[in-house]
Amino acid sequence: MITKFIKRILRRDPMIKHTQANHTGAPKRIPKKSHRIDPNLLSKNAVKVTHTLQQAGYEAFIVGGAVRDLALGISPKDFDVATNATPDQVQRLFRKARLIGRRFQIVHVTFFGKGHPEIIEVSTFRGLLENAGDHVAESGRILRDNVWGSQGEDAARRDFTINAMYYDPSSETVLDYHGGMADMQKKTLRMIDDPAKRYREDPVRMLRAVRFSAKTGFELDPATREPIAKLGTLLNDVPPARLFDELLKLLMSGYSWAAIQALQKAGLHHGLLPLLDHIVDGGEDSKGANNFVKLALAHIDDRIQSGKSVSAGFLFATLLWPDLLKNWKANSSKGMANIPALQDAMDDTIATQSSGMTIQRRFESDMREIWSMQPRFERRVGRYPYRLIESPRFRAGYDFMLLRCTTTGELNPAIGQWWTNFIAADPAGQNELMASAKNESDNSPSPAKRQRRRKPKSTFPPESEAG
Repeated sequence: MITKFIKRILRRDPMIKHTQANHTGAPKRIPKKSHRIDPNLLSKNAVKVTHTLQQAGYEAFIVGGAVRDLALGISPKDFDVATNATPDQVQRLFRKARLIGRRFQIVHVTFFGKGHPEIIEVSTFRGLLENAGDHVAESGRILRDNVWGSQGEDAARRDFTINAMYYDPSSETVLDYHGGMADMQKKTLRMIDDPAKRYREDPVRMLRAVRFSAKTGFELDPATREPIAKLGTLLNDVPPARLFDELLKLLMSGYSWAAIQALQKAGLHHGLLPLLDHIVDGGEDSKGANNFVKLALAHIDDRIQSGKSVSAGFLFATLLWPDLLKNWKANSSKGMANIPALQDAMDDTIATQSSGMTIQRRFESDMREIWSMQPRFERRVGRYPYRLIESPRFRAGYDFMLLRCTTTGELNPAIGQWWTNFIAADPAGQNELMASAKNESDNSPSPAKRQRRRKPKSTFPPESEAG
């Protein structure tokens, strides 16, 4: 016991500031028979990280959203670990570990196995920042957050009570400092400490409140909800990249339409995506956009809830399509040729969006490719169908086109059915389909001659992550 204590003292880095002892009180210890967390839902790698840290003499717990999901009987997608070891001390214990972040320094421990590598995010217990000086801006937003403290202080620094529980896999015990388990039973989302102060510390917490509420179906505690509408402008101070990441999590939560409605209810939708302003504010002009976006998001939610992947490019292509379509029609009415009118509409739509939340360039490229394919689906003769199928993003463009077919007045459903049949047909059947399409375009009842063609370079690609 004395040896372990001495080791802990020697491991403390004198260059790192540690705050005073925990003032938040002792946590409630919840045994397995009460929390009923199924150990089979745990990541073996997350357990390995906690075990390695504990064997080295440190405290280590699975923390945050993973504990919340485990208590709800949901298998977490990601696992975070909290410890009293500093980032440098954590890094020395694992072969595949690297320090990341400046404002909030953490360690990513990577494990390689079958499938994709798994990253376990390890953070050091954060301390209170009342006397942190230049760590906090005048607005209250935290600028730097590398002040270490006790587990109790770390719990007090977390956002919601349901995210401030710590699970020890070795003892199968949950440590609950702020009544998170009771709030889960009441289906209540409650902010720890003064909500207005916590939102000023990190305005993104307002978006997180909306996302968690939509995902879990929990009601926002009145004191947690009330300041959001008044403090929404603080999101303007959040770095664009971080704002984009948080909104992407919200829209790809598997409950995107519920999340958009929650954004409106909280008064946070304005300025994030121009399209959101149109569809949630209502009005006759927004009905078509509303229907298209609801269908698109329902499609995306179904895929995510089924464990399938969805690309961010496909998501934003659907959200911004009504604006693009409006600009495209306006350009065509001015006498512009179809394709130049579409290209110009893309530029205008993306430029307008950039005045709010900037979409990352790699996703912008995917959006442009999906949009550019749309007029090509109406060219169903000659080599055009085969060339289109060979496009790397064909599946995304095809799924997008089918969504357009389900929206009244958007695109003739017969075109979507033609492409579905064409994809499934053998070469002879494909020739017959192209012949029928040519007859339609010629407005002639006589059958067209069968076209001779080379064998396609590639077959129709399997269902991908595109959409």
